[in-house]
Parts: sequence; structure tokens; C-alpha cells
Amino acid sequence: MTRPTGDDLVEVLAALANPLRLRIVATLAGGRDYVSHLAREIGISRPLLHMHLQRLEAAGLVVGTLELSEDGKAMKYYEVTGFDVRLTAPAIAEAALTLTDPDKGPGRKERS
Repeated sequence: MTRPTGDDLVEVLAALANPLRLRIVATLAGGRDYVSHLAREIGISRPLLHMHLQRLEAAGLVVGTLELSEDGKAMKYYEVTGFDVRLTAPAIAEAALTLTDPDKGPGRKERS
């Protein structure tokens, strides 16, 4: 198993650093679901759900597929990927060495 690069780790952690996105991943951990049903389950609008799903998909945590229902309606289904993120101090130190953004490297303060 390869460890994530620093950039990958930053993207994954940023994607998971939101309570709604955590709830989306938790809900999808029970099985794939289509957008309208998922929005109702979580209690948010479809546009807001789409925004969060895009962030999760960009981080490689969920994947969406477009399918046709029996009546010919296009439905977008999402499911979690087989991701496995393990955080240890050595893993973080190793990932930090591969960061491509110098402002996010070891010992650098983030800009406000």
C-alpha cells in the first residue's frame, strides 16, 4: 500500500474537515445512494449536497456514476471508495516532505 503524498493528504483531510461531508461519507458507508434520496436522508438541498459531493469526489473519497432508471430518468449514484487513511506522526512527517506548495511545508505558518 502506498502512502498518500502531502498534497493528497491535505486534500483528503480538508474534504473530511466538514461535518456535512462526514455525514455524507457515513451515510454512503451503508451503501450507494442516488442524489435526491441522499439529500433527503441527510436533510440538505440537492445543490448543497452536489457541492459537498464534488469536494469528496475530488479527494478520491467517493465516486459517482450516472445510470438510467427503468422509466429512462437519469440518476446519479454515489458510493464511497475503498479509501483507508491512517494517521501516524511518521506518516505525516513523510507526507510533509512531498508537499508541492511551499507555504504548506514543515515549519511554515498558514496565511490568514
